[in-house]
Amino acid sequence: MKNEGKDTKKEPLSAVKNPEETALRWHSLYKGKIEIGLKASVQSYDDFAIWYTPGVAEPCREIKNSREQVYEYTNKGNFVAIVTDGTRVLGLGDVGAEAALPVMEGKAMLFKYLGGVDAFPICLATKDADEIIEAVKWIAPTFGGVNLEDIESPKCYYILERLNEELNMPVWHDDQQGTALVILAGLMNALKVVGKSLSEIEISLIGAGAANMSIAKYMHVAGVKWKNLIMVDSKGILNSDREDVKGDKNKWEICEKTNKEGRSGGIKEAMRDTDVCIALSTPGPGIIKKDWVADMADDAIVFACANPVPEIWPWEAEEGGAKIVATGRSDFRNQLNNSLGFPAVFRGALDVRATCITEEMCIAAANAIARYAEEKGISEGYIIPRMGEGEMYVCEAVAVGIKAVEQGVAERKMSVEELEEEAREKIFGKTAKTF
Repeated sequence: MKNEGKDTKKEPLSAVKNPEETALRWHSLYKGKIEIGLKASVQSYDDFAIWYTPGVAEPCREIKNSREQVYEYTNKGNFVAIVTDGTRVLGLGDVGAEAALPVMEGKAMLFKYLGGVDAFPICLATKDADEIIEAVKWIAPTFGGVNLEDIESPKCYYILERLNEELNMPVWHDDQQGTALVILAGLMNALKVVGKSLSEIEISLIGAGAANMSIAKYMHVAGVKWKNLIMVDSKGILNSDREDVKGDKNKWEICEKTNKEGRSGGIKEAMRDTDVCIALSTPGPGIIKKDWVADMADDAIVFACANPVPEIWPWEAEEGGAKIVATGRSDFRNQLNNSLGFPAVFRGALDVRATCITEEMCIAAANAIARYAEEKGISEGYIIPRMGEGEMYVCEAVAVGIKAVEQGVAERKMSVEELEEEAREKIFGKTAKTF
């Protein structure tokens, strides 16, 4: 397990996988990636008297009398809406609702395959934040949870905050919470490998979008000092002299809390002497230079997570002196991918019928991911589980569900044993998988 994934040392560029070469052909062959299947058995047309009219009227009456019965008689408790306006899709930017659909279908595929969650792409033909909020509220009766996806900042913060206030169900933004918890899980284990602690390290954050904003917050909750963070946006390092960002609440808060030295400049200056570099910025390569990695502290950790191409190729970061390198790609070792988070987080939240997803639930998920890898045996090339390690999703779902129960945000009070049984059945029970 320790050697799982591609060894990136001196990796020739020609060896990098190019799934793009087959993606169009396969997408065209299948005309998409998901479809609706039947959950209940139909052995003859007579069965529709039960599943549809006249029999279906009975569960309708029960739900009318008690709205909570919708979880008993329908699949609402396992439905998740994947909502986007297509304004920030992967590394492609504002591609629009239709062009976002392949990504949202892929997300739904991962939800089902990894977490046993029935998720549906909802690509909205509006970029107006208030209209997106209203649309989600209108469709909410159908769903047990909402996954906001690929919505540009800063409006993504506003949308998430409003929906969490106005809906009594799990709502999260995967580009914020999902990315943050997976990065945190990888960081915790990477630091164990190099023998450093969260409370002492200095971190450069390249990119000031929704992901790095949430990563900064989660790392602080986990033990990183605000003063030891240095964040860079497209115009330079965030500091108290950046009058141009005073109108952006999130960026100005970073200006006030972080960067104890008051550094200015760009990426090079931000990375100097830091122990960790976490980059979620512009697709590379060449956004981060090998020489800048060489200027970092000894046993440096570099997370270059831009998609589809990282800010620096892993072998270049290693040549620059990085001890541990991670990317968002599956064809390199140490893949930091949101798919390690959202399927299990929603599995746990849905199973206990959580009314929200709290920061503590996300931190519990990060700890479960990190602990699973550590028990396997972490190393420079294995700081985080890979997608194929199915039992991790069960462990993570249980951790999330138990934390929801502990915090009093779960409508179903379940034990560890009950959660584990339910999660394992839904993740593995009805679908043959190659985990």
